This record gives sequence, structure tokens and C-alpha cells, in this order.
Amino acid sequence: MKKTRLLMIDDNTQLVEAVGEYFKNNDKIELVYKASDGLDGIKLIEEKDDFDVIILDLIMPNKDGIYVLEEMKKKNINKPVIVSTSYNAMDVIREVSDYGVKYYLLKPFEFTDLEKRILQLDNKKISKNLDLGHNNIQMSITKTLHDLGIPSHIKGYQYIREGVEIIFDRPDIIGGITKELYPELAVKFETTVSRVERAIRHAIEVSWNRGDWDLMEDLFGHSVDIDKAKPTNSEFMVTIADKLRLEYHKV
Repeated sequence: MKKTRLLMIDDNTQLVEAVGEYFKNNDKIELVYKASDGLDGIKLIEEKDDFDVIILDLIMPNKDGIYVLEEMKKKNINKPVIVSTSYNAMDVIREVSDYGVKYYLLKPFEFTDLEKRILQLDNKKISKNLDLGHNNIQMSITKTLHDLGIPSHIKGYQYIREGVEIIFDRPDIIGGITKELYPELAVKFETTVSRVERAIRHAIEVSWNRGDWDLMEDLFGHSVDIDKAKPTNSEFMVTIADKLRLEYHKV
């Protein structure tokens, strides 16, 4: 079976190398070309045609990702693009959507998520343009967790972010946080249920020590006694998901 061949344009060389290593023995995907800025990236795009998908950062030296998208449009180069960046302003997301970008992955992301997006592209299971609704939810969850003081490098952050998104999409899982959600997260992140539970608990403890107390009072003041006890893992994730469901009128 023919592999999906990637061109990755990103000045974070460690990330590029890590992506290459992740797909090194993959049966369906391989990283074949890489560039560290927009100028080298567009040069590769023009010179090479034996790749299938572009993984593109937005913020880079010399020329940025928007430049690459503009040049591709000018030259009528139609290659699927997945934007991968830590820059999550809505106006920029709308701008890249105008260039036909297929997905917008917020850093830090799981390589499994990148793999899933690439395979969806290959299987043509996506719409023509970027799914702004899905990315809005992801950004809202990310912003809320940052405001609550949870650092993105700890494991619990990743588990909570994924867990809140699952609860948002599938509120029926609320009654099965321990028996359904934790095992699902454990499988996704290749760990154990007990480690998922402990990492989420640790992230909430970190949040309680360094987060925005006004936001905490607003979010959790009615569901827990904020002066006496931290919310449970379930209360924490369900409360955030409920807040977002109200904001997005998804009831």
C-alpha cells in the first residue's frame, strides 16, 4: 500500500525530528521532506511533487506560514495543508481557512491526533475547508485551562483537555467518567486508568494553587465549596464542558 508522504515546514527542529521518528516505522505515513522557514518551504513545494500532505507552522523566520499559503494560491498549487501552531487567534484561523487549509492543530498536540488527521485527509472524510466549529471548541478549552493555571506540559493537562472535549461532544458519558471516560483516555494516550486519574487530580491541585480565583469562583462556586474543597476530577471536567455547551448553545 502506498504511504502518505509528508512535507513538514516548521522551525522547531526538535518537533520535526520527533514527528519523523514517530512515523519512522508507520505502515501508512512517512515524513519525506522538511524545511525550517517559509522560503525554503515554498521552494521545496515548487521543486518536489512526490509528497501528499503539508504540515505547516505559522510563525517562522524569513517568511511565515501565511506567506507559504499565499504563494501556493498564486501559483495554483493544490496540496492539502494541516496548520500546526501555538498561535490560536480566531482572525488568523479564519484567514488560513480562506486558503483551503484542512485542519488547524494547536500545539502542543499529540502525534496520534496528527496521524488521525492525516489519515482522514487520505480517506477524504473531511469537508472542503477548515472545521471552524471544532477548532473554536478546542481553543476555548485550551484558553480555559490556561486561565485556570494548568501548565500545558504536564500529563493531566492533556487528559483534561481531551476529556472535556469528549464530554462536550458526548454528554451521555457523564454518568460513566470512571468506567468509560478514563479507559478511553488511557487507550488514547497509551497509559493506565489509574495514571489518568492521578494525573488529572495533580493538574487540578496545581490549578487550585496558581489559577485565576475569580474564574474559579465563577466556574465552580455553585458546584463545590471553593473555600473548603477542590472539585473532584468529574466535577472539574463536567463543569467546564457544561460552561462551553452554554456558550455554544449546544444543549
